[in-house]
Amino acid sequence: MNLLTIFLGMIGPWQIAIVVALVLLLFGGRKIPELMRGLGTGIKEFKDATKNEDEENTDKAEDKK
Repeated sequence: MNLLTIFLGMIGPWQIAIVVALVLLLFGGRKIPELMRGLGTGIKEFKDATKNEDEENTDKAEDKK
């Protein structure tokens, strides 16, 4: 068994509810949409960067042939 599988197997609905409650207490209701928007933008930029890198690696591999 993988350590990640063991860890994820121990997370239940109560733990998720506690984490959500803590996030609400720490950041408040107004800050959460802004944080999620920033997270979404970061994920999108990461995907674009990895896509561009994959295309560059493919181009380099084709040039070597």
